[in-house]
Amino acid sequence: MARNVEIKAYIDSIAAVLPKALTVATAAPVEIQQDDTFFQCANGRLKLRAFDAQRGELIFYSRANQAGPKESFYLISTTTQPQQLREVLAAAHGVVGRVIKHRTLVIAGRTRIHLDRVENLGEFLELEVVLEDGETSEAGMKEAYTLMQQLGVGEEQLIEGAYVDLLAQKP
Repeated sequence: MARNVEIKAYIDSIAAVLPKALTVATAAPVEIQQDDTFFQCANGRLKLRAFDAQRGELIFYSRANQAGPKESFYLISTTTQPQQLREVLAAAHGVVGRVIKHRTLVIAGRTRIHLDRVENLGEFLELEVVLEDGETSEAGMKEAYTLMQQLGVGEEQLIEGAYVDLLAQKP
């Protein structure tokens, strides 16, 4: 199973963080629209990410709900029929929630920097430091903390759960 170390943080403004992210970028930024549907799952989280009507990914992941860098295990399978797959999974497992967001993806070496504008929630930074097989999570955590400092994100901005959790807590 693939692994990464991730952090998620509230930010005041994507416009303020993007120039800092571009200073560490190793590739041009990519703009992505994502529609994530989360399904009941006893062993972690299961979501279908639709990019458009013909392109999506079914993603299973497991990680602790804690603020700060945390190790995540994940599996991804692509689909050319995301709407049909959403209907099947909803019927079989039930829907927990849906998250619609615009993501600016900036690659910095092995780290994916996500600048997310989440519908009905706000703006966020997410870092995913991809780990090599056999590599300790501590190495990824060190890299995540270094990037947090470079991007001007403090520990008080870190959040524990997923966007779907934050949306569920809204009145």
